[in-house]
This record gives sequence, structure tokens and C-alpha cells, in this order.
Amino acid sequence: MNWIKKRAASGEVLKGVGAMLGNPMAVELIGRTGFDWVWIDNEHGVSGPQDLLGQLQAAAIHRLPAIVRLPSNTLEHFKKVLDYGAAGVMVPYVNTAAEAEHAARACRFAPDGDRGLATSTRAAQFGLDFASYKAEADDNVFCVVQIETPEAVANVDAIAAVEGVDALFVGPLDLSTSMGIPQQFEHPDFTAALDETLAACRKHGKVPGILTPTQALAETWTAMGFTFIVVGVDGGLLAKSLTGLHDSLKSL
Repeated sequence: MNWIKKRAASGEVLKGVGAMLGNPMAVELIGRTGFDWVWIDNEHGVSGPQDLLGQLQAAAIHRLPAIVRLPSNTLEHFKKVLDYGAAGVMVPYVNTAAEAEHAARACRFAPDGDRGLATSTRAAQFGLDFASYKAEADDNVFCVVQIETPEAVANVDAIAAVEGVDALFVGPLDLSTSMGIPQQFEHPDFTAALDETLAACRKHGKVPGILTPTQALAETWTAMGFTFIVVGVDGGLLAKSLTGLHDSLKSL
């Protein structure tokens, strides 16, 4: 299992790329080009269960830790993704400490959590390595909750205080939109929300993460203190590359 929790907790800036197209070869390419982790998006991406399995297998080729964003904070989603072999999960729209506690427990086996046991999963090497997997899984699974609303920002200290939550990850588009300032990432109110999230992470020893729409924002937000970042998404990167190529060939 290619865990990432210890590296993230060390404060290292870890650069990930999002995979929304559901294509294992895109994930394989993300690993081949040297990124630190892959963000497989099952909330807005096109992946179904079989697509997810192929992407996790592709990530394993280059020992690329895979964090899967779930469709919702529902126990059944955690079970499947973790049994398939994800290094961790990202949970959207976590607005309260109670919702964060649910996510943390869903990542872990009893008695500390609500995740069900099965011996012959891919994560446990199909039963060939179940004992060692179970012994380390609860400590090493990376539980990321998303801060995407004013309610979440208002509760961010309590969310960060939840034991078993490892990282708080800002979704800037959703957060700015829900604040009534869509994509105004330099707005003082948005910057204040980022500062509050960073302060809560520092206070409670959590990893601060964020999706960075541009290189300039990646530089700005890592300078502020965000360390677990998504720097691009496969579909968007392909679209920009193709657009640039098309424009460069207009003279032909």
C-alpha cells in the first residue's frame, strides 16, 4: 500500500493532479511524470466502480498514492474505495464537526470506526496479507475533509479538532460561490476564510490543502501555508494543451 499520510503530516508540499476522465492511462501518466499523488474524483468525475479499480491499478504501477474524492459522506462509499486500495479519501461538503467525525470513523475499523471488515479485498492483497494490512490501515489511512461553505468556515476550528481527520482541503470554487463572490480569489472575505482554515490546521496539527486553479495561485497559496495541493485536472490540462496546439497551427 502506497500511503501518503506521514509525508503530508511532515509539512512537505505535495503536488497532486486530478483524474476526472475515468481513464487509467491518464492516472498512469500522472505517476510517470513524477507527481506526488493523484486525486481521483468520484464526485464530479465519470468513474464508476470498474473505472476506479483500473485507475487504482494504474496508480500502483508508479507507486502513486491515490486519494479518492467520494460522491458524498456516506459509509458505503468509504468501504468500497478503501477496499479497492485507495490510500485515503476526500469527503466533500463537510460543514460540521459531527459530519467530520462520521468521515473519520468511516475510514477506520471497529472499535475505533465503522468500516466493515473483509479479508479478501484488493487492499489486503486478496487475503494474502490481511493481518498486516489491518494492523496498519487505521493509522495510515488519510482522511481529508473539504471546506466549501461559509458554514464550514464558521465551524472550521471544531472540524479541525476532530480526531481522525488528517487534512482540511479547501474547494475554492465552491467556497467562493457559496460566499457570493464566485472566483474572486483575492477578495478580502475569501482570503480571510483561507486564513481561518490555516489557523485551525496549525492549532490542531492538521494538513492544509487546496485546489489551485492557476500556477500563480499555487504559488500564492503555498506561500500562505497550504501544502497538500491539486495543481491541475486531466481533462482541463488536455483541453488547454489542445487549444494551444490548435492556435499555434492557425498559420498552416
